[in-house]
Amino acid sequence: MSKYYPLINKNSEFDAVILCDGDYPSAEIPLHILRNANFICCCDGAGNKYIRRGKMPNAIVGDGDSMSKNFKRKYKDIIHIETEQDTNDQTKATRFCINKGFKNIAYLGATGKREDHTLGNIGHLTNYRKEFNIKSVMLTDYGYFVSAQGNCRFASFKGQQVSFFNIDCYEFESKGTKWKTHAYKYWWQGTLNEALDDEFEIKSDGSFLVFRTYLSKNTENKIFKN
Repeated sequence: MSKYYPLINKNSEFDAVILCDGDYPSAEIPLHILRNANFICCCDGAGNKYIRRGKMPNAIVGDGDSMSKNFKRKYKDIIHIETEQDTNDQTKATRFCINKGFKNIAYLGATGKREDHTLGNIGHLTNYRKEFNIKSVMLTDYGYFVSAQGNCRFASFKGQQVSFFNIDCYEFESKGTKWKTHAYKYWWQGTLNEALDDEFEIKSDGSFLVFRTYLSKNTENKIFKN
């Protein structure tokens, strides 16, 4: 039986939201999810940003290198320092949330700023699915990434922009997309596809990432045109 991935909208619910220290969300959907989160875990310096906006997270997790001594002292009850450097703050926050029993996690603020951090944060989604067996969605101001494997169905809408990033597939076929797909060798080859209706399917033999936009191409062009 193929796994189903629903559309993400402002009413989507998650066990926890992890706010990373990239660009702070500004679009309606990620901001709404942040405002209505059941549990908010900030990655290191993101905690300072969040608190400056008059909010208080449930936890701040990281190696502490982005927090001042005064900040650490003031918020010591919610700060959890992990000094090991084998992984990043996003993963440390993920482990913290998993230990709290959370399995359905949204990531906000994971993109923007340094591009190497962005790629690393996105790339970790596959590891989280494989190693931690969690459901995770990474939301940006334009759309959202999910990690998937095998045969899957994705909710969509006509004109939705869709990009595929092959991780280790030798077979990768889509149904319901504008352009035919295959087991791409390079990440860029699967970008800028388009959904034809309210659902598309992927038949694969491995892991891959999918990015879906909040808006159709025509709507995006009207909103973001110069």
